[in-house]
Amino acid sequence: MLQPKHGYRAGVDPVLLAAAVDAKAGQRILELGCGAGAASLCLNARISGLSFVGVELQAAYADLARRNADGNGAQMEIVDADIRALPAQIKAQNFDHVIANPPYYRRAASTSAHDAGRDVALGGDTPLEVWVDVAARRLAPKGYLTMIQKADRLADLLNALTGRLGSVRVLPVHPRLSRPAQLVIVQARKGGRADFCLLSPLVMHKGAHHERDEDSYTPQVSDILRNGHPLALI
Repeated sequence: MLQPKHGYRAGVDPVLLAAAVDAKAGQRILELGCGAGAASLCLNARISGLSFVGVELQAAYADLARRNADGNGAQMEIVDADIRALPAQIKAQNFDHVIANPPYYRRAASTSAHDAGRDVALGGDTPLEVWVDVAARRLAPKGYLTMIQKADRLADLLNALTGRLGSVRVLPVHPRLSRPAQLVIVQARKGGRADFCLLSPLVMHKGAHHERDEDSYTPQVSDILRNGHPLALI
């Protein structure tokens, strides 16, 4: 996957996000803020027969996403747009899944990055409730929204989901078993009526602390990152 030499570069987060999407061949996926396309491309590699639309604000990243989609044989349309002002052709469509990795940091409470692209990716000024509202409007009935976000923003995300989507499931992601969750994967369904569910955590690394410079991923996480295994939110 092509990524900027300087600026925001995808880590494990979009891989985990894609792994948590239980899509089926023939379904349509919308990725809001797709960057260079990492999450959609991971999902495309795991499940064949999907079609994608990616929306990206920054033209340079949108161009990378197009080149990455072509290079990976993904059926993926990339749209240069702000999610707050989607083009009419996107507003006219519904999707089985919407996925997103919104900026992690509140703009008013964070320090700007030196690289402009990285700054927008990590601390954009679009509130979480806007991301959720846009996603909810584009979902087909019974469709799913799946997001990954910093754990300390879970309350904001749950507030944004209230009244828009239901059947909310939250997977805490801990760096190690002895440490607090740093990330959460949140999934909700349009028209869902099931009770809220807080799932058993996903633990990224073995051991209580980093002991040496080597791979220490837990077997489940290693299977996701190395072998393309799904991450079932059950």
